[in-house]
Amino acid sequence: MKANQEKQVITCKKYSPQFKDQALERAARDGVPQVAKDLGIPDSMLYYWRTQKSKSGSTIENQKLQQAEMARLKREVSRLAEENAFLKKVATYFTKEST
Repeated sequence: MKANQEKQVITCKKYSPQFKDQALERAARDGVPQVAKDLGIPDSMLYYWRTQKSKSGSTIENQKLQQAEMARLKREVSRLAEENAFLKKVATYFTKEST
């Protein structure tokens, strides 16, 4: 490499799941080449996103539902852990009382 040449830095843009879903919806309606041109991204990226979405079957709505279910389950685990700790204390108390 010559001294006056600079290194090229390759940056990867991150796109939100919402952006990807909207782009794929538009691509289904208007065609991949047109949407890719409008958004300034390669056609191959839209095809890749479409393949990934079909493999996972996960949409934004499904992800939100899964996150809500995960939060509910975490609350339930926390509540059950508290109940378990309380029951252990009660068992210890009654064990001491009976001896």
